Amino acid sequence: MSTSENAIVTYEKRGNVALITLNRPDARNAINGEVAAGLEAAIDQLEAEQGVWCGVITANTEGHKTPVFCAGADLKAINSGQAAALNTARGGFAGFVYRERSKPVIAAVDGLATAGGCEIVLACDMVIASTRSQFGLAEVKRNLIAGAGGLFRLPRAIGRNVAMEAILTGDPLTSQRAYELGLVNHLVEPDEVVAKAFEVAEKVASSAPIAVAKSRKIVLASAYEDDDTLKAMTDAAFGDVLQSEDTKEGLAAFIEKRAPNWQGR
Repeated sequence: MSTSENAIVTYEKRGNVALITLNRPDARNAINGEVAAGLEAAIDQLEAEQGVWCGVITANTEGHKTPVFCAGADLKAINSGQAAALNTARGGFAGFVYRERSKPVIAAVDGLATAGGCEIVLACDMVIASTRSQFGLAEVKRNLIAGAGGLFRLPRAIGRNVAMEAILTGDPLTSQRAYELGLVNHLVEPDEVVAKAFEVAEKVASSAPIAVAKSRKIVLASAYEDDDTLKAMTDAAFGDVLQSEDTKEGLAAFIEKRAPNWQGR
């Protein structure tokens, strides 16, 4: 995965955290086939890279009069017959929204996240947003529907009635409103978004990666599984964690009063 500033999606390792940047500011970071392939490759690298335990997704908004994190699908690409390229076999839209992964990803949003851009945010595990950000699913204004998870992920995140209004009117939520409703974890000034996301990501990365991955899976399943299923999942995960090498390391580190050295196994 390229770290070149000219790449349409960049990947940069910073300690135990990876920074993934949508880098198509001239097109408001809209998703075309190249972005979808690049984002999927970045997630592949995040999942494969030993010692990197959390990712942050942000966007280059250089030159934007009003910043746009991501404007969603590139309508020019769709109009030219390239719609299929906006999805990948494993990741779905943008190579990301349905991607199976074990490592958490935090969205660091400064600006408008609309349509598919909002659906990318909703597919992340946490959201850090600037005070000038907005989140919306504007598809109904163009006789379209949000087809990349927004119609069920937004109600889970903010409640059915509020989501219904946002979806059926197409009007975006301000970052303050999104924060009050629980979609946004932390609300900060524009120049603090990535730093705050890294602060949270580093805390995640300092936790045991196996326990993080298994806990994350159960939290996500809690939106649609019944309590008996979730209990069974929790019991199985607990057993797996107890048998891992990292549990021995975590207990030893606690006894020896030192930071643990996680291996993810």
